[in-house]
Amino acid sequence: MDNVSRRGFLRAGGVVAAASTLALPTAPASAAGSNGRLRIGFIGPGGRGYGAHVKSLCKLNTDGAKIDLVAAADVYEVHRDRAVDTIKKETGFDAKGYVDYRDMLAKEKLDAVCIGTPDHWHAKQTIDSMNAGCHVYCEKPMTHTVEEALEVVAAWKKTGKCMQVGVQSTSLPCWNQVRGLLQDGKLGKVMMFQTEYFRNSAMGQWRYYKLDEKMTPKTINWDLWLGTKEGLSPARPFDREVYAQWRRFWDFGSGMYTDLFVHRTTVMLKATGLRFPGRVVGAGGIYLEYDGRDVPDVATVVADFPEGVQGLVSSTMCNQESRIQQLIRGHYGSFVFGNGEDFDSFEFIPERSQVTKSKLNNETIKVEKLKDSTYTHFANWISAMEADKPELCNNTPDLGAAAIAVVNLGAKSYRFGKVFHFDREKMAVADADSSWSKQWEQRSHARGKPNQIPGWKGGDYGSLLDEPDYMSLAGPWVNGQPPKGRDAAGG
Repeated sequence: MDNVSRRGFLRAGGVVAAASTLALPTAPASAAGSNGRLRIGFIGPGGRGYGAHVKSLCKLNTDGAKIDLVAAADVYEVHRDRAVDTIKKETGFDAKGYVDYRDMLAKEKLDAVCIGTPDHWHAKQTIDSMNAGCHVYCEKPMTHTVEEALEVVAAWKKTGKCMQVGVQSTSLPCWNQVRGLLQDGKLGKVMMFQTEYFRNSAMGQWRYYKLDEKMTPKTINWDLWLGTKEGLSPARPFDREVYAQWRRFWDFGSGMYTDLFVHRTTVMLKATGLRFPGRVVGAGGIYLEYDGRDVPDVATVVADFPEGVQGLVSSTMCNQESRIQQLIRGHYGSFVFGNGEDFDSFEFIPERSQVTKSKLNNETIKVEKLKDSTYTHFANWISAMEADKPELCNNTPDLGAAAIAVVNLGAKSYRFGKVFHFDREKMAVADADSSWSKQWEQRSHARGKPNQIPGWKGGDYGSLLDEPDYMSLAGPWVNGQPPKGRDAAGG
């Protein structure tokens, strides 16, 4: 981990927190513990839950954050003991270990929890924790299904807790900067975004999570991990492969759709101000990695938004040196970004002057680059909790749920061969019909104006077409006569 100082923690928590613009839940958040310190527990400190959650919060503790890491719950005793031992070594605190997170919630009087379990447990553990009075940091993806995502949003609004979804790149300051430029009309009418998450592996994606002889029914509470009793997944025999490499199987995750696409999708939604899509379709297949997996190694999601913007997310897990560009396109120009989060500038590429009616120049726009976005993301969460202001989190559940709607419906479309609509008024998913295309045709025939992204301040800039003089000759002839008010000789 980068050596981020205590000064860095204070800056990451304060400055980045102030950049958030998401809605505040109606219920008030609870204050920190009686001694002014936050008691935090960990649920599922295994892979990401250990390397990012435990390690980052230990570092924040030593850098001066007012947090105590008091407990860890994990079904695998090796992971549980490792987390407890690391907390003792790094912070000096004797954390307690639990198998079932519900016992930890009942006994530890926690202020907050960090959730790093497989996707199928996220919604239940998040809602249980908020109902128990805890703030929540939940690793991405926020939930396993769209319906669960909406339930989490409802619980967040009801309890007023600070919840951070673990897409750490949402703490990059550039996305607020980009959103401001888009809303001011820098690109004219925003038309689409395009993003990716390419990888490659000789052994097959996610099989680098090692199987260990220590993984046995004696060291892992298999029934609890499955969650069959809770209705979270079907019963199946103990299997080290399924336990360690669960991202390859539909019962527990959705492969690249939710493990990877959700990263890029979330920041594109944050940058554009868009939220829930109107129409989603997904495609792909298992074209190389025939290793027993369920999830595809090539996938694409196309999401259309009611604001008149299309989002494209596409990649393969078997090639990574020829990625598509990550960008946002508008009628008068485009923003072209680096891949991932490791960039300190982005490019403005204008359209030609015959379209823009003025000379727009290429620009390189500088952005602040973070040393460690994961550290900053946790610091932002801590600041939100200390301030009792859920809206200060850089990735709140309403943004998380919108990203889930894009990626999960994309996965569902691939699996079941359907196109899906999302109804924002009813907050419900439905099979698609012809209504999506018809609404745009009707607007065109009525010579309407485009919809715009949320917060648009650009007026008609870059959003209207020129009307050539000869279009006065257009229109149907009736009884051999030209359109009313038009020159018959023009026929």
